[in-house]
Amino acid sequence: MNIDPPDRFAIHTSGLTRRFGDVIAVDHIALRVPYGEIFGLLGANGAGKSTVIKMLTTLLSPSSGMAEVGGFNIISSPADVRRRIGYVSQLLSADGALTGYENLRLSAKLYDLPKSEREERIRSALEFMGLVDSANKLVRTYSGGMIRRLELAQAMLHRPAILFLDEPTIGLDPVARHTVWERLRDLRRDFGMTVLITTHDMEEAESLCDRLAIMHKGQISVVGTPAELRAELGDGANMDDVFVHYAGGSIQESGTFREIVQNRRAAHRLG
Repeated sequence: MNIDPPDRFAIHTSGLTRRFGDVIAVDHIALRVPYGEIFGLLGANGAGKSTVIKMLTTLLSPSSGMAEVGGFNIISSPADVRRRIGYVSQLLSADGALTGYENLRLSAKLYDLPKSEREERIRSALEFMGLVDSANKLVRTYSGGMIRRLELAQAMLHRPAILFLDEPTIGLDPVARHTVWERLRDLRRDFGMTVLITTHDMEEAESLCDRLAIMHKGQISVVGTPAELRAELGDGANMDDVFVHYAGGSIQESGTFREIVQNRRAAHRLG
């Protein structure tokens, strides 16, 4: 059996496991994400998605198994991994008391970018994300979509090979959501960036992702393109059907999948 070498993949895991006491949050998962792919990680709340992201971004150590990101082991070479990645979490990372430009200048310093390159990188990021006209406005005056684009600009300043996004468009209106999608496609096209996203938005999963993995109870139930996954369920199947089939139906103790999405979006809009 021929197995591709790990360095051909932006993300490569084998037997990756994380336990919290007696609870197995992530259970021996194997993933291979080629460079340049937009890869979606789906699953109900509690399926293990966020734990996977935290391990791959070196924020959490695995209990067992192996993971390489950008060709580096997350345990033996965490600093090398961090230099190769960008990460945008669900939590607000931009400072509302600063302007967009000031947020990017702070990020440039944190990434230890050479002083001679900082202004050019910031200008390029503002242009790429369509934020030039808003660069000197306080971020607290930005819309949700503008804030998300600013956070993407912060994450791409150091030109990472791999970008991790946790629910990148939750709470955004359709126009803002599609704008973020286009920027992510541009990052892949213009910089060859690999993107791994978690999402509960089935339209986002189908429109944006080249391939998907659906998790259930800490394990990966299935991996494939959106078209492949729909085809496996037969004619007329949509991505909601795929999610329900492979992710275990409803979200236990928290309502249905659709209710969770609606509630989180409402909570986000209300602040």
